[in-house]
Amino acid sequence: MPELFHRKIERSAILFVLGIIAAASVGGIVEIAPLFTIDETVEQAHDMRVYTPLELAGRNIYVREGCYACHSQMIRTLRDEVERYGPYSLAVESQYDRPMLWGSKRTGPDLARVGGKYSDFWHVAHLTNPRDVVPESNMPAYTWLARTTLKTDDLPQHLAAQRALGVPYTEAMVENAARDAYGQATPDTDFSSGVTERYGDKTQVSAFDGVTTHVTEMDALVAYLQVLGRLTGAAYEDTAAPEKKPDPES
Repeated sequence: MPELFHRKIERSAILFVLGIIAAASVGGIVEIAPLFTIDETVEQAHDMRVYTPLELAGRNIYVREGCYACHSQMIRTLRDEVERYGPYSLAVESQYDRPMLWGSKRTGPDLARVGGKYSDFWHVAHLTNPRDVVPESNMPAYTWLARTTLKTDDLPQHLAAQRALGVPYTEAMVENAARDAYGQATPDTDFSSGVTERYGDKTQVSAFDGVTTHVTEMDALVAYLQVLGRLTGAAYEDTAAPEKKPDPES
């Protein structure tokens, strides 16, 4: 019986190593090659904006608490997903996400379009005790977020790190990061005007947790949840899903 080809490779360390390199190279090419055409495959969005410092801090809390383990942020083009969650996700919507939080598990619902769907008060109630608003929920409570003051002094470094990765934060955004985080959660202060000046008039400035005396981690996380799916309106233009972009003020 002729000896099988793979047995010859297994007995030769050199051939085996070369085989591993060849197999890994194929996988690497499949992963890397599309990046050379990324400018052609990623949509353009004229209204795309970056995360504010408060929203970025909320995203960091979202990662810290492992929310991505139960909630995806990627609506596929399947009809049932579009009907349930809204327009399917576009690549441009996550071009400033470092790291990506698409996820692969839905113990809880997908959050790609949750921004503007519920009020700030609903999110605070849900995070404080999920079963108060969703009786069948098995999500843990995050009551300490409302009691924990948000650390803002290191936000300039966070924005600078994001800028090094390609996120187009300006020097003014980096320098005013701590002040803008405070201003976005305290609408009646002089700091709030700087937020809309640097990030656009559509940026939500609100006492997210209902308290204006100080900024908490609850403020940050709710601010992040409220912007999901709202950094650009590209998904609502020329798509199969004709819904209008959520407007929390309507």
